[in-house]
Amino acid sequence: MRYRLTFLAGVALGYVLGTRAGRERYEQLKKSARRLAENPAVRNTAETAAQQGRQYAGKAFHTVSDKVGDRVPAAVAQRVRSLRERNVNGTPEDDWGTSNT
Repeated sequence: MRYRLTFLAGVALGYVLGTRAGRERYEQLKKSARRLAENPAVRNTAETAAQQGRQYAGKAFHTVSDKVGDRVPAAVAQRVRSLRERNVNGTPEDDWGTSNT
């Protein structure tokens, strides 16, 4: 019984110390992630990557829709037409990463 009680006390103490250390490390990671996200170089790189991704996706969309044409089911064709109309009419520019201050 005495060994069991000692073991449980050790487990409880380890748990408390481990969670406290884990929480501190979590806070450190959160702070450094926030600093990294606020870094102008990182933001510019992310915006550039997003713009290039949209360009490549647009090119792929048009290439696939031109090659596939009417060989797709009607439900899919309707969705593609609605996407094409949305792109032709122009969607508002993505304002991700811009500051409204």
